[in-house]
Amino acid sequence: MSNSNTPLLVVENLNAGYADTQVLEGIGFSLQERDSLAILGRNGVGKTTLLATLMGHTTLKSGSITYRGQRIEHLPVHARSKLGIGYVPQTRDIFSSLSVEENLLVAERRGPWSLKRVYELFPRLEERRTNMGNQLSGGEQQMLAIARALMTNPEILLLDEPMEGLAPVIVEMLLSVLRTLIVQESLTVILVEQSMKLALGVTNNVMVLNRGMVSHQGRSEELLWDSARLAQLVMAH
Repeated sequence: MSNSNTPLLVVENLNAGYADTQVLEGIGFSLQERDSLAILGRNGVGKTTLLATLMGHTTLKSGSITYRGQRIEHLPVHARSKLGIGYVPQTRDIFSSLSVEENLLVAERRGPWSLKRVYELFPRLEERRTNMGNQLSGGEQQMLAIARALMTNPEILLLDEPMEGLAPVIVEMLLSVLRTLIVQESLTVILVEQSMKLALGVTNNVMVLNRGMVSHQGRSEELLWDSARLAQLVMAH
């Protein structure tokens, strides 16, 4: 267990993008162990790029990412994953030619999250365990993407718009799962979500991005009850 005063993740003056294109400019924030952060902003402001940069999928221009006191900004993706960073991309990236159970087992690492536990969290996946990845609905694919990330036994989970395009009943179920992970399992979570009220309702902290820069950082509950302020921050130019 780390010192409670030492942040799990520290990002300083992060500048990143894709090839020659810079998307993020001077991003800085820290996150304590067992805490949660919503990243909000309009489409195209850099939310997905920020998660991808934390995982190592973008071109780093400058700045640092420190995880448990270790600089990781130049580590490859697999090394960051081994350190305990789990990632659920917007694209889900399910292996379509593998069964549900094979998708889960291929990601398995030792730790509290086992096949049995993810099936308890997502009973639907146990029902569909022999189905191929391409035989699942969008909601089932999203459950599988989250469950597969949990099978790596992460200490921090990056979620990129996990509820996008899903039926309301599936959204409610995923929100319940998120609350379980954050509150009961004390998992550190960074959540990118278009539905701002949903994101603010399950996280402790919020960061708003605008044109690749941080325009606001604070407590989620303060923005949750101030719709005018939230709209002003997100729509600012």
